[in-house]
Amino acid sequence: MWTDSARFVTCEGNLVPRSVLGSFAPAGPPKLESMAERGTKAEKRPGFFSQIKDLISFTRKDYPWLPYAQIGGIVLGGLLGALIAFLFQPSILGFVTWPLFGIMVGLIAAMLLMNRLATTVMYRRIDGQAGAAGHVVSNMLGRAWRADEMPVGVNPKTQEAVYRAVGRGGIVLVGEGSRGRLQKLMRDENMKAKRAAGGVPVHTFYVGHGDDEVQIKNLAKQIKALPKKIDKATMNAVVSRLESLSQSLSSLPIPKGIDPLKARAPRPR
Repeated sequence: MWTDSARFVTCEGNLVPRSVLGSFAPAGPPKLESMAERGTKAEKRPGFFSQIKDLISFTRKDYPWLPYAQIGGIVLGGLLGALIAFLFQPSILGFVTWPLFGIMVGLIAAMLLMNRLATTVMYRRIDGQAGAAGHVVSNMLGRAWRADEMPVGVNPKTQEAVYRAVGRGGIVLVGEGSRGRLQKLMRDENMKAKRAAGGVPVHTFYVGHGDDEVQIKNLAKQIKALPKKIDKATMNAVVSRLESLSQSLSSLPIPKGIDPLKARAPRPR
């Protein structure tokens, strides 16, 4: 029996992603050949130029002059190339190669400018939002660090969270939220880290705009600037220990509470 939904199609109790079935209408079972063909097709992703277009649209909301600066840089590069050809290689080959070289340099400069401004806009928009620190430690530290976007400690009532990253600089704990309410979470995660990896330095950062706090735009820079204290093999061992500790804690049985429907009143004496 087939049932239809927005993202999945249910067949005999099994959820099948709609992306696997493509445009197949769930009125009856599909042919094995067509389902196999659709299942092997790679998911279509936006192309390079589409990504560039989206990035420009994202950035120009805060910097509307960006497209004009990029075009100006490309034109300026071509003009500088033509000037160099006129001064040093006034030939057909020179007037072809040097302007092209200048245009390529202008394109690279335009891409670097867009990337820099897009990063600035991104940090500006996520500043103060829950989960911003997790996004930074999991995406902005590079391959030299291992981190997850999910917090290792969280207060469900107040949304304070602690994120963890492991790299050549040791173990980094990043607190996000009110510093006063983060003290217990940070202390607990600090003890877990030292218990799992004794001797490895543990660094703590608090995200915010107050004293002794790190702004979200400077968080990745300060973590990367930590001096190297452990080698790659030790780093991998620390990651394995911390993951094993987290799995063991999450797999502990939860004690059952008293069922109010089965509770009995005490007998009178």
